[in-house]
Amino acid sequence: MLPRDDERRAAALSYKEGYYAPVVIARGRGIIAEAIIACAHEAGVYVHESPDLVRLLVQLDNDQFIPPELYRAVAEVLVWLQYMESQQKTTA
Repeated sequence: MLPRDDERRAAALSYKEGYYAPVVIARGRGIIAEAIIACAHEAGVYVHESPDLVRLLVQLDNDQFIPPELYRAVAEVLVWLQYMESQQKTTA
């Protein structure tokens, strides 16, 4: 069964010292995507909406490093995340 184009998708990444690239730690569609997003919000993690990037990330397996083709796109999200976190610190 192919996913509907309007079906919500989500992917969560992790990066730890010593890793050569971020790793997919959760991914899903529909109700699973909603649960991933809800967990992120509950944990105070910013959620970046990038449908094209998520469409690619959900095709990867959990515990899989992102491929080099996605390095730039993920780096841009990480820069955004760093900016958001710095803004939160200055307003707190």
